[in-house]
Amino acid sequence: VQLQAFGGGLVQVGGSLRLSCAASGRAFSRYAVGWFRRAPGKEREFVAAVTANGGNTYYGDFVKGRFTISRDNAKNTVYLQMSDLKPEDTAVYYCAADYRANALRRVDEYDYWGQGTLVTVSS
Repeated sequence: VQLQAFGGGLVQVGGSLRLSCAASGRAFSRYAVGWFRRAPGKEREFVAAVTANGGNTYYGDFVKGRFTISRDNAKNTVYLQMSDLKPEDTAVYYCAADYRANALRRVDEYDYWGQGTLVTVSS
């Protein structure tokens, strides 16, 4: 599975962005997908995840209802809709795919990673 994340950019505080994670390869619909982020000087942090069939979603504690993860398996794409963005959301955002889906909040759970897309929130 190959993943490509895109949709990042510069946005003002309180604004919105939608990130996309496009996948190629077979059986993408069998993989859970997660979004992580890495802010400058910090460790990679769990943002959100969705199970293979889209039936369950999980979010990092800091999200507090501001982000929504979804997927369209017909398009091999997972989305992260972000709203009410804050300066502390500035980071490189990565998507990743996981076949086992046992511990979706863990970085080391994931089998495949895409390149990151930079989100910058200006105040």
